[in-house]
Amino acid sequence: MFATSTLGSSSAFATPSVSGTPNPMKDIEVTAPPEDSVSSLEFSPKALQQNFFIAGSWDCSVRCWEVEQSGRTNPKSMKTMGGPVLDVCWIDDGTKVFMASVDKQVKCWDLASDMVVQVAAHDAPVKTCHWVKGSNYTCLMTGSWDKTLKFWDVRSQNPILTINLPERCYCADVDYPMAVVGTAGRGVIVYSLENKPTEFKRQESPLKYQHRTISIFKDKKKTPTGYALGSIEGRVAIQYVNPTNPKDNFTFKCHRMNGSGGFQDIYAVNDIAFHPEHGTLATVGSDGTFGFWDKDARTKLKSSETMDQSITKCCFNASGHIFAYAVGYDWSKGHEYYNPAKKTAIFLRSCYDELKPRLP
Repeated sequence: MFATSTLGSSSAFATPSVSGTPNPMKDIEVTAPPEDSVSSLEFSPKALQQNFFIAGSWDCSVRCWEVEQSGRTNPKSMKTMGGPVLDVCWIDDGTKVFMASVDKQVKCWDLASDMVVQVAAHDAPVKTCHWVKGSNYTCLMTGSWDKTLKFWDVRSQNPILTINLPERCYCADVDYPMAVVGTAGRGVIVYSLENKPTEFKRQESPLKYQHRTISIFKDKKKTPTGYALGSIEGRVAIQYVNPTNPKDNFTFKCHRMNGSGGFQDIYAVNDIAFHPEHGTLATVGSDGTFGFWDKDARTKLKSSETMDQSITKCCFNASGHIFAYAVGYDWSKGHEYYNPAKKTAIFLRSCYDELKPRLP
């Protein structure tokens, strides 16, 4: 693996680096970001003592950085795919990274040898990839615009299982023993991954408009129990798979601003991430803000100030002390609003205390 270091207390993030992109929160900017918008962002798993993170981009690259104790980021390596990268994920021991691309392939990047090999393929762009670590098997789950979900033993050229979807895969998440897939046409399918992947429940999104992101949440016993779904219409749905009370499921508005003439400007929810310790969540949107929320208290914990571009992706590190978010144009306003002078940036924020649940 790369040279090691450990992250100390969150005070390491008290002094930001000099930023090439304006940041009103004074969060630390990551050095050597991608040259186009970030499509995927993931920190290394808990198995690694040090903090690495990877970002996939529309510039066809996947980059890896190490976060030092000082808060400084060191670019470690970069790989390119044959098309824009739509998703990335880590293997559970942190030794490898999977990269899903518009070129219809998924490749595995072995970080120690720096070698890349193809491990999966579809008939259309691959939108999602997730590593599944089960009690009696491990595999890679990939979702594609070819309307299939495939599971791979990465040592074999052929999938061990292919599941036909009713529509294109738009978003997915995995937290064993649960997987959840959001499709075009506002479909949501929940899978049980125990023994082998099987469909558990099929639902229509409670949101009226196209969903863009989905994230599984856990109960107090750390068991996956439901998911949050974000739509292009500035709204998030909290859905329990087996609600004890129908009122447990609800939706809330976010990423909206007061516009002219008394109307609201409504922006897409681009990504949702749950805090690994507190169970609270972060949302990021086309309005250039992030928000921290307590779904159980049904309250907002924090609103960020507004960046000069959309926030496209976000994630927490394994301990929940660092919040990473990517700033760049998401094309939500069309090509006429694209400004090549505004560059992509990734920022790191010390966040542990800000995500603590609201006391009753």
